[in-house]
Amino acid sequence: MRHVVVYHARGCHLCDRAIEVVESVRSEAPFDLELVDIGGDPDLEARYRELLPVVEIDGETVFTYFVSAEALRARLG
Repeated sequence: MRHVVVYHARGCHLCDRAIEVVESVRSEAPFDLELVDIGGDPDLEARYRELLPVVEIDGETVFTYFVSAEALRARLG
């Protein structure tokens, strides 16, 4: 099963939208989903804050800023 991670932060409207898109695709094609709030973690803040939201599939960054449902479906294969 594929593993999808969404790095996000509170108050990030792009993040909220990305999570909605990822969850809607998940209802069609199951995959493991991990939501990681970067708030309060200096390492994650430094790595991801300028790019949020960040979506990884099986450890590979596949989306930043915006997630398209169609593109996510294609990436999940």
